[in-house]
Amino acid sequence: MDGIFNINKPSGTTSFSAVARVRRLVNEPKAGHGGTLDPLANGVLPVFLGQATRLAEYLMEYPKTYRANVELGVVTDSYDAEGTVTNRGDVSGITQDAVAEALGRFRGEILQKPPVFSALKRQGQPLYKLARQGQIVEIDSRPASIYRLELIVFEPPYLTLDVECSKGTYIRSLAHDMGAALGCGAHLKGLIRTAYGPFDIKDSITLEYLEECILRGTWNELVQPMDTVLSLWGKALLSDEQVELVRHGAGLELEVGEGVARLRAYDKSSNFVALLRFDAVSCLWNPQKVFHQPQTAPENRPNP
Repeated sequence: MDGIFNINKPSGTTSFSAVARVRRLVNEPKAGHGGTLDPLANGVLPVFLGQATRLAEYLMEYPKTYRANVELGVVTDSYDAEGTVTNRGDVSGITQDAVAEALGRFRGEILQKPPVFSALKRQGQPLYKLARQGQIVEIDSRPASIYRLELIVFEPPYLTLDVECSKGTYIRSLAHDMGAALGCGAHLKGLIRTAYGPFDIKDSITLEYLEECILRGTWNELVQPMDTVLSLWGKALLSDEQVELVRHGAGLELEVGEGVARLRAYDKSSNFVALLRFDAVSCLWNPQKVFHQPQTAPENRPNP
């Protein structure tokens, strides 16, 4: 099976365990997710199957959208509700105008420090393991892009925010830093990923619904094409001869508009064939990744 499920990961479940359940349900050994969600968070978790796993890296080119619940006045070591409280602050003087002013500091290109309790690695060890061992780890600030940051609900000490951001952005760090800017401290109370590139929570499915569809034999219609994550790429239709050349690793001469450096290629039956990149030296479009048929879900029902 080659395709993508738009899974709505439940809170309290790791991304790894969600993928493992999908793998078991559809009987597909090759599966992976397109961007980790913290166990506390729920929402959009694209799960790539079969040959689609080779395209998961391109999902990171898209922005992510979150609905974040923030509690003011309470700071935790993990920057979220699962951590240990390290400080408390007074929120009585926090106004909606003050919050709006603070949010303005975090729009656009920013620098932020990832939480100590994160999956980032230091000398091969995840930071959260080092933190649990009591080791003090210095973390450098990293660039992040906040495209949209809106206050949706103001009910002190709780705030609800909508955030659209780039890869590598930590919403936990955003909540923590915003609390510091307000002078009262804060942590992330809850988080929902509402969209990730072409995948929206309105179109997502729960693991329970996937299992029901498998039992009914209607699960095939839930699989999205694996080239769904390539909408930012140009498109080329190849002749039969060109398809054969690509499958043997040969470059192609193609007439393509200026400024295009990468293409998703299809055969005359609209089957997805390959990813092509332009080589300025040879002036050829060389195959970067080649995909083989079949690329659709099999007719037989998997074993749940």
